[in-house]
Amino acid sequence: MKSRSHSSKQEKDSKKIIQKAIEVLKIEADGIMDLINRIDQNFFEMVDLICNSKGRLIITGIGKSGIVGRKIVATLNSTGTRSLFLHPVEAMHGDLGQVSADDTLLALSTSGETDELNILLPSIRRMGCKIIAFTGGQNSTLANFSDIVIDVAVDREACPLGLAPTASTTALLAMGDALAVVLLEKKQFNSTDFKMFHPGGTLGQRLAGKIKDLMITGNMVPIVSADTPMENAVKEIDRCGLGTTLVLSPHNKLSGIITDGDIRRLVVSGKPISELTAEDVMTHKPQALLEDTPAY
Repeated sequence: MKSRSHSSKQEKDSKKIIQKAIEVLKIEADGIMDLINRIDQNFFEMVDLICNSKGRLIITGIGKSGIVGRKIVATLNSTGTRSLFLHPVEAMHGDLGQVSADDTLLALSTSGETDELNILLPSIRRMGCKIIAFTGGQNSTLANFSDIVIDVAVDREACPLGLAPTASTTALLAMGDALAVVLLEKKQFNSTDFKMFHPGGTLGQRLAGKIKDLMITGNMVPIVSADTPMENAVKEIDRCGLGTTLVLSPHNKLSGIITDGDIRRLVVSGKPISELTAEDVMTHKPQALLEDTPAY
């Protein structure tokens, strides 16, 4: 009986947790959908201002808005818009030196009344920078100080207390993504440009192109002939530092390959290396790819 009661309670808890998670996602999705109706002339003017700026887009915010700001900066930098995150408090203690009159400031604040952020605005204005605001406070101090205001207000937070920034930070992030993608297209940023800025990770691999874009050529390719003494083959492996050497036939065709693993197995076997040639140790008929083969 106790087991059934426990199972029933678990089932109720499970449904409650799942339902709450769905509710959170719906609230945040609704917040993003509401932004669609606010993409207006102000958005166009913002894009035009940034595209015609001679400097960088400086993004600032504090707390959760600051964290979102850092992510927007990362997206912009990887998609062709030079950007920098400026912590508002650090800015008031010397980091303003990173800002020039050619730069544009994008300030993030859901309320528009963040003291640590707003105290920075007069200094930015005196430097001659244009100010853009992402804020839900259309009549706020931040909005009144800005040249362009983008409305990112949400009806409510997903937090049941209405306190933790949830839907509001999602809205900020979504608007930042909209800006980054529009700027990407406006600047005709392409996959070749992206590859230059993002050579690592899975994305970098996807854009790596063909084998010829990655392969080593010239005298940095380790090569020995089939009759090369193994002592010399080891030196060739060491010279190029790739952990391997190709073995060519008398007709200069690829006939084998020797790797560090082959050397280790040779040492373990106890065979005298001085009496062996590359052909004695190599793996015959290794797989080979044409230079135009896709890299991934």
